[in-house]
Amino acid sequence: METAHYPGKRLRAPASLLLAALLIGCGGTPQTVRRAPPHRLVLPAVWPNVAPAQPEAATAVLMRALSLVGTPYRYGGNTPEAGFDCSGLVGYVFHDSLARALPRTSAALGAAGDGIGLERMATGDLVVFGEGSDVSHVGIYVGEGRFVHAPSSGGTVRLDRLDAPYWRDHLLGARRLLR
Repeated sequence: METAHYPGKRLRAPASLLLAALLIGCGGTPQTVRRAPPHRLVLPAVWPNVAPAQPEAATAVLMRALSLVGTPYRYGGNTPEAGFDCSGLVGYVFHDSLARALPRTSAALGAAGDGIGLERMATGDLVVFGEGSDVSHVGIYVGEGRFVHAPSSGGTVRLDRLDAPYWRDHLLGARRLLR
């Protein structure tokens, strides 16, 4: 077996390799990879009571959305009879109450209208959810930090709070369609 020579000492090859590996491992300060925390919007401490730009239209949207609470969720659904997915619900409410056609997908709805700050939300605005910049869910803001949406398979259209942990952590912003 070969030996490594150090001044005054002879080490066998396996021992010298072990020593070298230990010294290499101690060769510097370990680098910690830190990831940026997920982007989270700061929710208002008190939800402002912002008057909608079109009060009659906002009331029509609000009343129609609330009337659909309890309707079954159905992927691809866009009528009360067939059930709703989130974008189908939003599109149906705006079409039925205002005869206004909207884009069909969550991603397209997440880019519709004008982006607004949470402190400026009014009844009838859209709330947009997802991860990063990927929109995966939308709902209709009804006021006081609450929104109507069609959340998931097996569920129903329901009223939820924006400050519930899941929704707070996935909230990307708000969009104003009623101007």
